[in-house]
Amino acid sequence: MFNIRSFFTKNSADKPLVRAIRNIFGFTPGNIALYKLAFRHKSIAAPESNGFRHSNERLEYLGDAVLGSCVADFLFKKFPYKEEGFLTEIRSRIVSRQNLNTLSRKLGIDKLVQTSRENQMVGTSILGDAFEAFIGALYLDKGYRFTGKVVVQIIQNHLDLDDLVSREVNFKSKLIEWAQKEKCELEFELAGETENHKRVKIYQVNLLIDKKLVAQGSDFSIKKAEQNAAAQAWEKINQENGSDQ
Repeated sequence: MFNIRSFFTKNSADKPLVRAIRNIFGFTPGNIALYKLAFRHKSIAAPESNGFRHSNERLEYLGDAVLGSCVADFLFKKFPYKEEGFLTEIRSRIVSRQNLNTLSRKLGIDKLVQTSRENQMVGTSILGDAFEAFIGALYLDKGYRFTGKVVVQIIQNHLDLDDLVSREVNFKSKLIEWAQKEKCELEFELAGETENHKRVKIYQVNLLIDKKLVAQGSDFSIKKAEQNAAAQAWEKINQENGSDQ
């Protein structure tokens, strides 16, 4: 039976992980057991009598939400005059599996992850998942405010934000290609028009997949409104499918 007390007890075997976290992220962990769990892939987690596996999957779930919130907060303050569609698109690029996998290798997280499939890490989401699990562990250990500071530090020190912003991605084209592959019906529907305080038209577009409303976008042109809606839909699809695109 799983011994929760021994799992949460510090010992000399934990010192390399404590040192690695301090060297990589600049802080000393409090509850080291959380971080040990964050880097434990389900492939090496033995099932308990109730079938539950002590792996990083639950921390990954939590970290995904916390990371998205921290990145959204950072971008909201970084770009005070940008539209919602732009912020959604850049956040999607930052938290994409492809970007998190690359970031994890750059940080050295690939050296910390415990898995029985070490030779199969390339091309999978194991590292990106571990990064999110780490964020979940950090949140539980240090709180949201401290986690936000670490996330901002990582973005500023290890990501080329200018490159992410300037990189052109046609989400509408990507979505159309995906819909054709999945044999889904994709429809962009003009939902309405409004005027801002300068009496400039703003268009609202609904994006429907198989007649179901999936995302909404707005902008000063219908084309950009469609792109904003497509960016939101693409983010949702990647989150649901665990894609790294």
